[in-house]
Amino acid sequence: MRIRVRKKNLFYLLAITSSVIGAVVTVIDTYISLEYNINPWSLCLVIFIAGIVITFILSVILSIPIGGKPLGARIDPSFPGLRLLRKEEVPYQIMAGMGNAVATVGYFFIISIYQDPSTILSFFEVVILYLLITESIAEKNAPSMAEVESSIIVTFGAIMASFSFTGELNLKGLLIVFLVLNPAWVVFSIYQRKLKLLRINGRHNDAINIRFWNLFFTTIFTAILVYFIDTKHFFAAIDALKYWPIMFLSMGTTFFSYIFYIRALGLGKASVTQAVKSSTIIFSIPLSFLLASYIPLSFYESIPQLVIKVMGIILVIMGVISFALTEVRAYIFIKAKTGHPSTDLINDIWAIKGVTAVAAVAGRYDIISKVRMRTLGKGYERIIRELEEINGIEKFEWHSILKEWEEI
Repeated sequence: MRIRVRKKNLFYLLAITSSVIGAVVTVIDTYISLEYNINPWSLCLVIFIAGIVITFILSVILSIPIGGKPLGARIDPSFPGLRLLRKEEVPYQIMAGMGNAVATVGYFFIISIYQDPSTILSFFEVVILYLLITESIAEKNAPSMAEVESSIIVTFGAIMASFSFTGELNLKGLLIVFLVLNPAWVVFSIYQRKLKLLRINGRHNDAINIRFWNLFFTTIFTAILVYFIDTKHFFAAIDALKYWPIMFLSMGTTFFSYIFYIRALGLGKASVTQAVKSSTIIFSIPLSFLLASYIPLSFYESIPQLVIKVMGIILVIMGVISFALTEVRAYIFIKAKTGHPSTDLINDIWAIKGVTAVAAVAGRYDIISKVRMRTLGKGYERIIRELEEINGIEKFEWHSILKEWEEI
């Protein structure tokens, strides 16, 4: 059965689904860390070793053809089945693997410090400011005031929500978050998005193969990091494999969280995707209470601390909604001057920041271009000005996209 939904709705559906599953994963990881008392260095290595196995099994299952298409095509329509890594993917996978390895080592170290999953998840959301700054530099386009305001709202909300229910604030943990975990996550997110936008055999790359090969490189880099950080616990990770059922549960659940996250990255900017995914904080609160029924957690002690946490969550929600209202997309229909080389014209249009697609067509117009910008006023003025400076364009028409559908 074919299902079509608006692209914007699909983006939010994917990002929020990823956040719900991500909250569950963090609760499972916190349970593993506290219940089995595994050293964080051993835990981050052993969980990736288990992850390679369960991810390979899931990828093979999703490669089984049903009705002429792989089962995984129901999750990502671009999925052709598990395949070998392509040469053009290797540099991106290496960078994403390094970023993921460093972020994961920091993540499990934070878990060993903070025993409240909602606190752990909140730390990740500060990365939105990192992503916004990185994207602005890469695109040579300063963020709009609305986007800056949204980022600050989400960031402050995440910081408020990050205070544990006991009021603890661990300086060492915060330094790891701001100087190690979040910068590494920026590298991971940006190169995962590059991989998703990469075309393989004429179609967009798929999230399932991206996840499998990212896990392959991440495990290698994690093993290297753990070996040099603590050789003793590097070998202790093998002994921790006796807990493989719960490790499989954690990484099997993580697999689907990342699949949806990677797909969302293909539809929106990394900063916006992360902002929407920050809704994971909302789901982590009830899950933290649920986990407290099974193992002792550093938990709720006073009404003021609970109020601060709830206020932080409200700010995150407001920031996410604000982010959702800033992005604008449009099609530009272009008529070329007679005798002007079409290849040169297409290259000139493609060089404009904000242009996401260019197509030569037959009919009334010669070229159709698709653009995406942060705000209508600023983006429209800049793109129009650059189009007017291109000699090969006779005239053009701008049509803003009101609704857009995607087949899933």
